[in-house]
Amino acid sequence: MFANIREHGWHSIHVFDPEGAAPDFTYSIGFSTTLNAPEFIIFGLSSKLMHSMLWEMFRQIKNGKRVEHGQYWDDLLEGFSCVSMRATHENLFTEYATSAGWYWKETGHEGRPEVYQLVWPGAQQGLFPWDPGCVPDVIEAQTKLWD
Repeated sequence: MFANIREHGWHSIHVFDPEGAAPDFTYSIGFSTTLNAPEFIIFGLSSKLMHSMLWEMFRQIKNGKRVEHGQYWDDLLEGFSCVSMRATHENLFTEYATSAGWYWKETGHEGRPEVYQLVWPGAQQGLFPWDPGCVPDVIEAQTKLWD
């Protein structure tokens, strides 16, 4: 992990439930120290796609894009925008972004890093989980970590 962050600026962790009961997710480690930006977590897509999305976010932030709650992100999914939502879940660092919290402390920081969840719309209707009429599969694939 430390070598990846030194070489590339960040590292990703992919987490999956071997029984398939909970959605897979991938999150960043190192955005907070390399870019002075929040870490990001994405749920419910393939590990390769989520990693690719995080790379594009890293590039955009490095090129000056600011991170805000409710902000739209383009060029992450072909034909769709995604939205960053500030993650506030009470178990964020015990169930989800555990290594991001550990790395933050290992690098001499107090408290915990800020984390945003990147939320994607359904491909059929383009609706986000909070939109009326969004299909259950899109909602269930994205564990809600924001308020």
